[in-house]
Amino acid sequence: MNETYHLDDVKNIILVASAKGGVGKSTTSINIATALNQLKHNVGILDADIYGPSIPKMLNIREKPKISEDKRFIPIEKFNMKCMSIGFLIDQNTPVIWRGPMIIKALKQMLTGVVWDGVDTLVIDLPPGTGDVQLTLCQKLNISGVIVVSTPQELALIDAIKGINMFKKLNVPILGIIENMSYLKTKSGEILDIFGKGSVQKAAKENTINFLGEIPIDKTISKNSDDGIPYLIKNNETSTGKKIIEIANKIIEKIN
Repeated sequence: MNETYHLDDVKNIILVASAKGGVGKSTTSINIATALNQLKHNVGILDADIYGPSIPKMLNIREKPKISEDKRFIPIEKFNMKCMSIGFLIDQNTPVIWRGPMIIKALKQMLTGVVWDGVDTLVIDLPPGTGDVQLTLCQKLNISGVIVVSTPQELALIDAIKGINMFKKLNVPILGIIENMSYLKTKSGEILDIFGKGSVQKAAKENTINFLGEIPIDKTISKNSDDGIPYLIKNNETSTGKKIIEIANKIIEKIN
């Protein structure tokens, strides 16, 4: 019998995916999680990128999780979200040199061996690609839906479509695609489509999935990530912040 993972109070599980690295998936995961939290959801965020965990740096978490009486990890609370990452358990300069079975064992521990009590929406930041972690989560969890992140670049989009097709084959609902690093707005107000224009919306239409919205290139997002502060904590009233909130509202409509 195929074992499934039970996660305490969690009602909604949202995967954030990109088949290619470097498109801003982890930053987008944190900003979407923060937006959902600001929209009154009790949010948890799980860093499922075992080889390259980003959440500890992006949320400036340096402590290790405590252990509950029933020998489970207690997720670390930051910015009103419950967070878990393999990066909390190992030194940031120590590489994870594990084969597939060890990765899956660690992933199961971070899912079922964590006290997710009180979390109604769990955002899972996936590693890039279409490998063991993606397959395992899709088979073991009741996924509410997947958000695919891509830049407008053709190379990134080709890989994003591969990811979309994988989730379709696994019968996992796709909530939609986000175009990250969509454009750059100069101080004078000029819009520069550095990586091209319209390609992600076109791909969404051709693959019959929803286009959730676009997030522009914003140096404040990058700086906030380096400083360990989600962008929306201080910038939810900016034009970029409002775009992220709008995307989160679309996600809520689809999972409710």
